[in-house]
Parts: sequence; structure tokens; C-alpha cells
Amino acid sequence: MPLPDTLFCAQQIHIPPELPDILKQFTKAAIRTQPADVLQWSAGYFSALSRGDPLPVKDRIEMPVATQKTDTGLTQGLLKVLHKQCGHKQYVELADLEQKWKNLCLPVEKFRAVLQLDPCEHKMEWIKFLALGCSMLGGSLTSAMKHLCEILTADPEGGPARIPYETFCYVYRYLSELDAEIPIADTEVYLASLKDSVESRKNGMIGISDFFVLRSKM
Repeated sequence: MPLPDTLFCAQQIHIPPELPDILKQFTKAAIRTQPADVLQWSAGYFSALSRGDPLPVKDRIEMPVATQKTDTGLTQGLLKVLHKQCGHKQYVELADLEQKWKNLCLPVEKFRAVLQLDPCEHKMEWIKFLALGCSMLGGSLTSAMKHLCEILTADPEGGPARIPYETFCYVYRYLSELDAEIPIADTEVYLASLKDSVESRKNGMIGISDFFVLRSKM
């Protein structure tokens, strides 16, 4: 039996007063993040919004560094989004992390490639995954540490990008140990030379200029 025609007037349609603002914020977030798959990203956005979790949104638009055909899409901005979502935990479940990765429209193959650098089963220390992600952006170990500082720093954008020296040491040792070509002794000598610079300022922080300048002199 066919359903009867139903007429609606403006008074019968209730629009929640918060809806326009939600859609406005969603549109701004989509423009900043520029997701490769809007539907996939939107599902992750509204799922996070409903749970009160950090949203998968970049702080600003990133200029593309390569075409989609030659690059898998991982950027410093996307790693920063993941850090906002996971950085409050010491360990992250890989299944949950993989879903967040997919919500950012990043290919699963890239996620598995990151994990292959230091295989684990069900969970991983977040700072280590972030470090591996920074190393996957290309370049040297020094470049990876630069990305890490810019993601972790509490300094304003364009500032010295300082992070605690102990955090720097932990990550630098971790990444250098994964590189068979870097002698352990060289790593310790390098970190000791950085410590002298940090202690002279007595604030326990290290910025990008500290280790880039030192590395250029060595």
C-alpha cells in the first residue's frame, strides 16, 4: 500500500540551533585539512566529534610536496593531527591507531611500512611511532628530529621549536639504534655535546637551531 503524501511546512521542520555552527566548523576543518577522501575523513570527523575526542583536523593548510602518484600522502601536518589524538597516551593500540590513520585518508600500506621499521603486535609506545613517522618523511636523522621538534613543541609557529632535552635524547637514541650504520659511540658523543649546550642555558630545553648548528660544525 503506497504511503500517503505528506506535506511539510517550515513550522514542522525543526532545525537544531547548533547545526549551522557545526556545519560551518566542519567546512572550515575540511578546507584546512584537504582530505583526499572527503567521505572517509567526514566519518572520522563526526565520529570523533560525537565522542568528544580530538578532531582529525590540521592547524593550517599544507602546501603539497608531491603529487598523489609519487607520494603516499604522509605529512608533518598529518602526524601532528595524530599526535593531538594520541599524544596523551604512553601506548596506543595499533587497531585504533590504524583507524585514525585511515580517517586521515592515508593508505594502509604506508601504516604497515612504518610498523615494519620496528615490528610489534598489538600496541606501541606513541612517541616511538611518531618518531618512525617523522623518519618516513624523508631525509636524514637530523631532518626527522627537526620534524619531531616542530610537532612536539609548545613554542608558537616559527619559534625555536624547543622540546625537553630528555625527550630529544630518547628519540634520537631510538632512531639511531634502528640504523645499523650509526655507531652507538657516535650517538653518545653527539648527545653529550648537546647536553653541554643545554646545561649552559639551564632550562633543559633544546631547539632546532641547537642541533642543526652543532651538526654542521661536526
